[in-house]
Amino acid sequence: PLGGEKVTYKAPEPVGEHFFAESFDRGTLDSWVQSKAKKQDIDEDIAKYDGKWAVEDMKDSKLPGDKGLVLKSRAKHHAISAQLLRPFIFDTKPLIVQYEVNFQQGIDCGGAYVKLLSQTADLNLDEFVDKTPYTIMFGPDKCGEDYKLHFIFRHKNPKTGEYEEKHAKKPDADLRTYYTDKKTHLYTLVVNPDNSFEVLVDQTVVNSGNLLTDMTPPVNPPAEIEDPDDHKPEDWDERPKIQDPDAVKPDDWDEDAPQQIPDEDAVKPDGWLDDEPEYTSDPDAVKPEDWDEDMDGEWEAPQVPNPLCETAPGCGTWQRPMIDNPNYKGKWKAPMIDNPNYQGMWKPRKIPNPAFFEDLHPFRMTPFNAVGLELWSMSSDIFFDNFFITNERHTAERWANDGWGLKKAAEGAAEPGLVKQMMSAADERPWLWAVYVLTVALPAVLLVLFCCSGKKKAPAAADYKKTDEPQPDVEEEEKAEEDQVKEEKSQSG
Repeated sequence: PLGGEKVTYKAPEPVGEHFFAESFDRGTLDSWVQSKAKKQDIDEDIAKYDGKWAVEDMKDSKLPGDKGLVLKSRAKHHAISAQLLRPFIFDTKPLIVQYEVNFQQGIDCGGAYVKLLSQTADLNLDEFVDKTPYTIMFGPDKCGEDYKLHFIFRHKNPKTGEYEEKHAKKPDADLRTYYTDKKTHLYTLVVNPDNSFEVLVDQTVVNSGNLLTDMTPPVNPPAEIEDPDDHKPEDWDERPKIQDPDAVKPDDWDEDAPQQIPDEDAVKPDGWLDDEPEYTSDPDAVKPEDWDEDMDGEWEAPQVPNPLCETAPGCGTWQRPMIDNPNYKGKWKAPMIDNPNYQGMWKPRKIPNPAFFEDLHPFRMTPFNAVGLELWSMSSDIFFDNFFITNERHTAERWANDGWGLKKAAEGAAEPGLVKQMMSAADERPWLWAVYVLTVALPAVLLVLFCCSGKKKAPAAADYKKTDEPQPDVEEEEKAEEDQVKEEKSQSG
């Protein structure tokens, strides 16, 4: 919309294939389940998932009527989840997960990620906790200056049946703005059947890769490992260089020669005061009245620099300065030569990895049938909205445009003008005022001075450089110009 044009809210309607769609515009949590469980292995006082949730408008909403799910409590455990319309099966179509987050109060330490809860026989949303099995965890997380955007999936080892978390590489993009600008941002995860993945923020890719090559630890273990039973032989020689066993110290090598010696060519400066100490007793010092010689000992005046030494080259016993000894060689050592017995750095031999497997289709993850938020946060009022799970990218983009796109348009319409933005930025960063003065005010002042200055034409300095004659006064130049004009008129007459 154009600046100032009002944007009217209309709830997005899911169109096309989807497994979950939630805009919260019914104003209730009827389809969601708040966990009644307790977190294990922590103090009873904070074990409960008793953080509060609410469905409400954003505090500074630009779209009245656009409701969302809000995490209301700080320093509490929160857990809430909802069933999908049907389980998501990883087969021949991609997975697209997207939702919106607004850190209304900023974020100090806390997460806003979602978990896609694995389809298991004993899944009970009333007992949703941190250890509830999930297939994928995705979304923003921050503590201190560590800004994260998680994409984690749990991979099932085909040999042992055990699950292991696989973490996507860290995004190269700077994520700081998404956590600090208090705007609504759209987070999207796309995982494709060919094992490629993309992470997007506001429909822009911030991370991408492949499940086989860009996860830590890797999906597939190495085919070979170092033999744990192999040990380095005692006579294995790893020294690339050794001292030459045939080298002999030269006869004239003096190991006892000092590194420095007195400079025999030095001469004592004239005026050196041999009999004057560098420091002398302060003649103006007075023994304190409360000085007790029985307790404090005999009083002595403090030492001060000898005033006689200030004008002399030096005082006290003169000593020759030390210089480097040209004959100094230090302790003799035999030179180093290549070790004829060098065998290289020892490494244990490689053996086939007994735990090796090769899964070329990690996309085929454990099906999931619920979405959940299991979070701890030191900041309150985290706003979530427009959760959507589908296997059609165009369907997800349409939902995003109808939901997040409307928010973005409303926020854009409410954006202050350029001047207000500059003033606001300078309030946060006072040094910007200096930049404004240099880039705006100073050129304006120079322009005024230039326009208002006299326009009398002065002869070029180069003209006077062509002769040694004295430069004419301005009045003489003006008179000459007037005479020339009169002469031209008389001739034309």
